Amino acid sequence: MSTPEGLKYAKTDEWVKVEGNEALVGISDYAQEQLSDVVYVELTVEEDDQVAKGDAVATVESVKAAADVNFPVSGKIVAVNEALADNPEVLNSDPYGAGWLVKLTLDDPSELDDLMDAEAYEAYNQEREG
Repeated sequence: MSTPEGLKYAKTDEWVKVEGNEALVGISDYAQEQLSDVVYVELTVEEDDQVAKGDAVATVESVKAAADVNFPVSGKIVAVNEALADNPEVLNSDPYGAGWLVKLTLDDPSELDDLMDAEAYEAYNQEREG
């Protein structure tokens, strides 16, 4: 399982990559592994939408389960990864690259303080694997 350094992680398995005052959001390698083969992604937001931490960003369906993906931070959507509609399996093959979900402008950068770094996220995953 891959947990890249330099990203922030939520306990709900989303990652955030901060680039200046913007952030990419996606699901972690751990999350895609738990879901197994992703067959459908429905993004529930569009460009220029204002979103709050905890709002739904997408529904992801796999051969095993369906899961909601929520925003770990608040902001205004500046880009949506439309390619996922035709290629949902990219969430399995490249969750930290081509599998990003949305890009947003951060409303409150201090919300990032509530998220974990890679080391803390790996420890959290080991705890819940028990």
